[in-house]
Amino acid sequence: MRVRPFLLALIVATGTKAATHRIGSDTELRSSLRSLQEGDVLLIAPGVYSGGHHVEGIVNLTVEALDPAQPPRFAGGTTGWHFSRCPGLCLRHLIVSGQSVNGLNLDEGGTARPAVTGVMLENLTVEDIGPKGNHDGIKISGLTDLVICGCRITGWGGQGIDLVGCHRVRIEGCHFTGKTGYSASAGIQIKGGSSGVTVENCDFDDAGERPLNVGGSTGLEFFRPPGARHEAKDVVVRGNRIRRSLCAAAFVGVDGAEFSDNTVLHPKRWIFRILQETRAEGFTPCRNVLVSGNRIVFRRDQVVTEVNIGDGTAPETFRFEGNRWFAEDRPQASRPRLPVAETDGVHGQDPRD
Repeated sequence: MRVRPFLLALIVATGTKAATHRIGSDTELRSSLRSLQEGDVLLIAPGVYSGGHHVEGIVNLTVEALDPAQPPRFAGGTTGWHFSRCPGLCLRHLIVSGQSVNGLNLDEGGTARPAVTGVMLENLTVEDIGPKGNHDGIKISGLTDLVICGCRITGWGGQGIDLVGCHRVRIEGCHFTGKTGYSASAGIQIKGGSSGVTVENCDFDDAGERPLNVGGSTGLEFFRPPGARHEAKDVVVRGNRIRRSLCAAAFVGVDGAEFSDNTVLHPKRWIFRILQETRAEGFTPCRNVLVSGNRIVFRRDQVVTEVNIGDGTAPETFRFEGNRWFAEDRPQASRPRLPVAETDGVHGQDPRD
């Protein structure tokens, strides 16, 4: 077992000896969870296990499949796993399915507590959560230095991934697929004062009304840090593939973002939305977004208004540069109506050629 540097320092400083637990049944899992120490590793054998597990205050915990080719499935319950105050957590090659509230829930234990750092979620499958209402595949609050890679999320009621007050986050190589019968508000939502979030090389297929909700609407008491005057800031959405849904992305109370080099195929009503849902005094209007180098294919019999602009926003601060726009059913009507003039846009040529 490779010992991570943070864990090695912890062992030297405290004398704690990390243990590896090999799990093959619900009984063994419950027993191991009662005796966890810093740096422990849970290796879960193939099979179906119950959901509804809670872990709190364990540092550098790893939970992963014994055999990555046969991931264990955690089925049912209100929440599959809830990890609170677990810095250095690593989850790999697990399936979570059929929960009524959230698939995974990770937090720092409340807005008054320090952020949780150094969490890795890798090659997870989360499916069939909800099905209707604000029930998330992965709900994350108050985490910093978070990496989510190679995960697949299919069928959810609220958000595939919901970030509330999270900072320095990278989401890469993930796949979000909506499912009939699941309400699916958004694929990824980034809100509550979040900053420094990058979403790259992901696929969104029928992934909710807003596949990417860059911002959102958050009660002021849930902002991290308290007193933040933006829903999200410094967000990069780059190199993704976004298919269908009502729009490609919504920018909602965000202060600075980049949407670049993405492929957008067949949005059903709008291409982008510029909105303001948090209206507190002194709150920043939605502003300062760069939209550049994207390949956008749509149909004029579906998209009449390219950019839906709500009141209380600052669309004049947006920039559009070098996007390729193609109305598949009416190529001659490919030029979009934008809130500001675009630089070096290309219209009427199929960017898939």
